[in-house]
Amino acid sequence: MRTLAREKERQGRERKGWMVMIYDLSGSPVASASMITPFVPSPGTDRVSRSNPGAWLILRPHGFSVSSWKPWGRLEAWRERGPVDGLGYKFELVTDNGPSNGVPIAEATMSVKKGGLFCIDGRVSKSDSAASTSSRSPIKGFVMGSTVEGEGKVSKPTVQVGIQHVTCMADAALFIALSAAIDLSMDACRLFSRKLRKELCHVEQDSCS
Repeated sequence: MRTLAREKERQGRERKGWMVMIYDLSGSPVASASMITPFVPSPGTDRVSRSNPGAWLILRPHGFSVSSWKPWGRLEAWRERGPVDGLGYKFELVTDNGPSNGVPIAEATMSVKKGGLFCIDGRVSKSDSAASTSSRSPIKGFVMGSTVEGEGKVSKPTVQVGIQHVTCMADAALFIALSAAIDLSMDACRLFSRKLRKELCHVEQDSCS
């Protein structure tokens, strides 16, 4: 009984297994966002730290099988400490060398209370605190922007994508999946001393009880 109690407590202290699937008009899956690293609090705290972030893979179909996917991007997220409570994040494009050898694209912090704009735009000065494009990013020009609501609010992201980065529906779907992942990271990084919003309770029963 003691072992079962500890296992239930451990499960209640992690948020894992979340997935978003994007479909085209024919009903075929064209992109997905899969939580590959659970969001767990650092020892002795109730927050996800930068030293141990949760992570998502943004995936695109690979081959003819509906169950075959290829990583396109990797998003890490955590809860920043400081004068302003923030959601920290880092996004990288995945290369053929695997997710651990990604190309840095965006890294920034967003207000947990107010939310903000997740934006990948090479035109924005790297010294601008509102910029999310990584200083090592090879990106030129505007790529995408997505609105994110503050913590606890039901979010309906508005996504804009630069036309030069979209050649088909599947390309646009990848950016939609990425925007969904950053949006859900606001919930995944919610302090573990607080309950998740009710829309997510069917995913994490222990965190809502």
